[in-house]
Amino acid sequence: MTLNQKFIIFIATGCYSGKIPFAPGTFGTIAAIPFALVFLIIPTSFTGIYIAGLILVAIYFSDQAEKILGKKDPGCIVIDEIAGYVVTMSWVPINFYTIVAGFFIFRFFDIVKPGPVKYLENNFSGGAGIVLDDIMAGILSAAVLRILYLSGIF
Repeated sequence: MTLNQKFIIFIATGCYSGKIPFAPGTFGTIAAIPFALVFLIIPTSFTGIYIAGLILVAIYFSDQAEKILGKKDPGCIVIDEIAGYVVTMSWVPINFYTIVAGFFIFRFFDIVKPGPVKYLENNFSGGAGIVLDDIMAGILSAAVLRILYLSGIF
């Protein structure tokens, strides 16, 4: 494996958090927390640019890693969980409670894959197929988290 391929795998696996032999998606979501904390330091006006950039990076690295590994949507690729969790956290203020609740809500939608999440997973391939279902899980999670936040739970 070339140095460039190793770098792609390093990024796509969330600094190798996706290489943990059990629950790689869960560990990938844990690795996403620092990416969500970025919302504490960037201006609100840059949120959309940050999210769009992260999604595009996730699609590119997922696509390249899938080709290198020679497997369709390998579980070790977790940059999609990172992007999905960041989407989850984009509609609420970042604090301990929203980080924890967002984690569990996102994992629920990512594992259960209701309607639109499953549709995206089944109908796209390559990097887009790996990432877009997690983005939809993130959107659904963000909506639930926002409702909980506005209801005063956190």
